[in-house]
Amino acid sequence: MGRLSVHEHARSQLLTPDGIDRSLRRISHEILERNAASLDNLALVGVLTRGVPLARRISDNLHRFEGIDVPVGSLDITLHRDDLSGDEPAVKGSRIPFDVTGKTVVLVDDVLYTGRTARAAMDALLELGRPAAIRLAVLVDRGHRELPVRADYVGKNVPTARGQRVLVNLDETDGEDGVIVVGD
Repeated sequence: MGRLSVHEHARSQLLTPDGIDRSLRRISHEILERNAASLDNLALVGVLTRGVPLARRISDNLHRFEGIDVPVGSLDITLHRDDLSGDEPAVKGSRIPFDVTGKTVVLVDDVLYTGRTARAAMDALLELGRPAAIRLAVLVDRGHRELPVRADYVGKNVPTARGQRVLVNLDETDGEDGVIVVGD
């Protein structure tokens, strides 16, 4: 089944394209404020798939706001997930064109739910080196944590029911921007 369009079967629209842009600008400003003393050692790593374009957009914002170039990498967490079963997982491969050792790495993802994806991302990142710090930025935090994980930067907090799904569509991956909640 393909991804639902942000215009189809939407129970409620959480973020419009403008809302996504505003959220990412706010996250970008918060990253600048909290890392002002060490912008030289800042890096962004997007969790495949939708975390990567979000990380690129944040990097573009940082360049626009402060003229700094923050490197962006992409992280494949497939082999670090604790919910793999049966078939061979489709590994896409990470692309981190910088050494993470000693850097403040901001992991970027679209939705924070149980915390398991964030844990897998930290495991995958730590295999590449020892960052000075790992921070987490998410476009949507929907609650229902199973692990003690908290995002440092959040675009929108949205209380959801367990039976609901939060779908993030991005122009780079889906041809349009929008965030919806479907289900129950």
